[in-house]
Amino acid sequence: MILAPSNEWLFGLALLLALWLGWRRLSAVGREANGADWGNDWLNRLDGLARLFCRRFHRLDAAPLPVPASGGALLAANHISGLDPILMLAVCPRPLRFMVAKEEYNRWWLRWLYDRIGFIPVDRQGAPEKAFYAARKALAAGELIGVFPQGKVTPPDGPRVPLKRGVLMLSDLAQAPIVPLRLSGIKGVGKIVKSVFMRSNARIEVGAPILVADGRDSEALRRLEEFITAPPEPLSGPDETAR
Repeated sequence: MILAPSNEWLFGLALLLALWLGWRRLSAVGREANGADWGNDWLNRLDGLARLFCRRFHRLDAAPLPVPASGGALLAANHISGLDPILMLAVCPRPLRFMVAKEEYNRWWLRWLYDRIGFIPVDRQGAPEKAFYAARKALAAGELIGVFPQGKVTPPDGPRVPLKRGVLMLSDLAQAPIVPLRLSGIKGVGKIVKSVFMRSNARIEVGAPILVADGRDSEALRRLEEFITAPPEPLSGPDETAR
């Protein structure tokens, strides 16, 4: 005797089929939107999805970053939320690695992704020099490194935080320019995880590249701090509320 499939079995099959088709669609969309070659098809598709997420959900208003076509460079930005590195990745035409605090790197649900992207953990209480040498090696190999020289999430209306001079030393030793970035328009200022899910009108502004004379170049540090901590430039064109 042949038994007819139960409604539960049919529902489960339909759900699996819908999930599979949805994943196929997402995968194709991610591939089409991919903007940097990570040397891995899966990461390239994830790159595309991240770019779409930032443009459509966070309404990111930024052109592709004017980074060198080859060679190492430091992308130094103000740090106002946990969304910051995702926004930077979403407008970078080349793979971008980050130096991140060890406690952030060790979040179990993100560690696998950080490892694959090549994030560099900084053990500020133990041996921070290990991260410094890893970043220097990556820059010498022609990679892009994202840094937040304020050292921690710093809301723009909060107390001033002096920039860490490590960014100057890295730039000097690796002979890599510093590209200053200013992030603004983020809804979840001061928040780490929540900021990713709070819809923003995100912007990234780019300053003139800074060439460091040496690791004690106070003028270069002043220029970097002046740009990344300044208020965002007024929007041109239609009012932002119309977006």
